[in-house]
Amino acid sequence: MSAADAVGAVHAVQAVQAVDAVASRRDAVARGGPRRRRGGLRRAGQPLRDALALVLLPLPVLPLLAAALPASFAGGGTRRWFGGRGESVRAEAQAAKDAAAAAFYELDSAQRDLRISIETIAAVDSSPAAQKAASDFEAFGRRIDEVSHQYITAVDAHDLDRDDLETSAAARARAELTQAKDALGTAKQDLDRFSQGLTPLLDKAETQLARLAPAVERARQTLLAASNALDAVRAAGLKADDLAGRLAALAPELTKLNQGAGRHGVADTLQRADRVVRDAEAVRAEADRLPERAREIDRRLVSLRTRAQALTTRSGQVQPILSELRRRFTAACWQDLQQVPQQAEENVRQAETKLKEAQRAREDQRWPDATALLSTVRALLNSTDEAVSAAGDRLRRLNAVAKDPQAEIERTRFALRDAQRLAMSGRQKPEPQHARPLDDSVARLDRAVAALEGRHPDYWHFLTETEGVRTTVARVVARIREERGQGA
Repeated sequence: MSAADAVGAVHAVQAVQAVDAVASRRDAVARGGPRRRRGGLRRAGQPLRDALALVLLPLPVLPLLAAALPASFAGGGTRRWFGGRGESVRAEAQAAKDAAAAAFYELDSAQRDLRISIETIAAVDSSPAAQKAASDFEAFGRRIDEVSHQYITAVDAHDLDRDDLETSAAARARAELTQAKDALGTAKQDLDRFSQGLTPLLDKAETQLARLAPAVERARQTLLAASNALDAVRAAGLKADDLAGRLAALAPELTKLNQGAGRHGVADTLQRADRVVRDAEAVRAEADRLPERAREIDRRLVSLRTRAQALTTRSGQVQPILSELRRRFTAACWQDLQQVPQQAEENVRQAETKLKEAQRAREDQRWPDATALLSTVRALLNSTDEAVSAAGDRLRRLNAVAKDPQAEIERTRFALRDAQRLAMSGRQKPEPQHARPLDDSVARLDRAVAALEGRHPDYWHFLTETEGVRTTVARVVARIREERGQGA
């Protein structure tokens, strides 16, 4: 086939495409609404397509086209050409018709391509922006139907192949077809601008679609890993019934993943895959930790049992401590400790009962129950330990202050003087908000010291007062440093 033949074949292809598009659009306009087709244009102009097949054979192109085309275009027959002004106008009208056909085909192709983009966005994105894009596209469809109807009407209204076509009719055809071409071109430009504005939504949708297959595969692999970890735990003699139940609950989710995004939607499928990965990974991680968890529970059982026994011995020493406190100090120094022996005994008894329950839970491999019971035992023993220690600490502190109260007084006065120096640093007088609590603390300390002069001084009250003074002084010092740090 020569170069000229090839060019002729290309022109024939364009003619076929234009005929197809016109036929499809004419059907759509006749139905009174935008087309609802999938997979491209409806096929029309089959005789012309048969002629095109012949063109592509190694035969002379023009004679074959001349034989095939008359059956496909309106007004068939052999055209007789006349020179002069009339023929020039006819040629211009034909050129306008060809330009309008090209514009029509470009608009139709752009709309078809954009429909694919809109459907991609709609499959992934249900946001207001995506819904507006779909609505705007439908509005464009109605506008395109209008300009297409204008074009088709202009084509149908004028038979440029008529032998008796008048110059005035050719001129009208040229004007109407040019107007139709301009309307089609304007619609195409607006559609292109609209398409460019969809880029962010389309990029987001394509990104999600690209994530879909890897996300589903990752969910399947995570479920498999969780199942293998559970099998390994059971092989080690651990039941892990709760983990097995959680893994079984993911089976319906896997079924939906296997059914695909076409049934459940891209966004829901991605969310489901992420959820399956998260839950299955949690099961796998807990299964991997389960042997160590069992060993840890065994260690805690032994440790807490030993600690309960030690506290039983230590709580027996509280009564002698209380006896000495009663004998040497006023009631205010020990009255709040009266219930320590009974409370310690009760706490240890409860702890031992909970330890037995925890042991049974461990044997039944009820791991959450065993962990919760051991936490309760630990809290009971901590409370007992603090109460028993408080009795011994009280006696120690009271003995120290009764022997030398001056040490406690000097310790408190030193804290006060240090705070007063800080408050006066860099100024002639301290800030009122700093001076007032410090002055009150001085007076409070003086009252506590004066209370020691009685026959039976309340040393515990004295200790709580001096401790209260030091706490107040520490707050003032912290406030001064914070304020000066902010002003630096």
